[in-house]
Amino acid sequence: MSDIITVKNLSKSYGSHQVLKNVSFSFEENQIIGLLGPNGSGKTSLIKILTGLIHDYHGEVLIDGMAPGKKTKEIVAYLPEKTYLPDWMRCIDAIDYIADFYADFDKEKALKMAETFNLPLKQKIKTMSKGMQEKLQLLIVMCRNAKLYVLDEPLGGVDPAARDFILNTIMKNIPEGSTVLLSTHLIYDVEDIFNSVLMIGQGKVLVKARTEQITESGRTIEQLFKEVFGNAWQVD
Repeated sequence: MSDIITVKNLSKSYGSHQVLKNVSFSFEENQIIGLLGPNGSGKTSLIKILTGLIHDYHGEVLIDGMAPGKKTKEIVAYLPEKTYLPDWMRCIDAIDYIADFYADFDKEKALKMAETFNLPLKQKIKTMSKGMQEKLQLLIVMCRNAKLYVLDEPLGGVDPAARDFILNTIMKNIPEGSTVLLSTHLIYDVEDIFNSVLMIGQGKVLVKARTEQITESGRTIEQLFKEVFGNAWQVD
């Protein structure tokens, strides 16, 4: 089994503020990885580097053996934390827009999922509720036949019922052999789906482990997180 993500000696700064400090790790394909850490730990910068949105960094980053760029965007499906679709678009416009960009996008599946999600195809995004907008973005990502799915806080700001809905949608639509990197603060709700975890604090890798390595010690992932980040309020 080959590595889908390889990071060696990665550093990233914004002016004098260093957010990633000589980070190194790798993950094999065909698993669900939890990316965990308090606010300001460097998770979002790492995600943006992996997805090819940030290029000014030091070190080596490879996605399926390739540096982040046009080729890797063809195999990576990214769900950002914030809504990015223009509010003038209708649901069908957003589906057509993504279908034009990505050869692996399954439009027929997207239309069926929109019906399941009760998303009217001709409704404009600006008139949708926050929950409807999140469903549309999730639909767009999970209707791609990607090799790597990078999901940034897909459960943030939603109620427990919506979390179950989102998790079920993700789990039902991951193609066989694909990998998911999921960033979240809601560890208790999702830790059972993780095969591996990566905990980052103050720009450094503090824990990289398979789930069974953690549970064999008698701890849950959430318990380990609390041990590692007991003073998380000190992290900028």
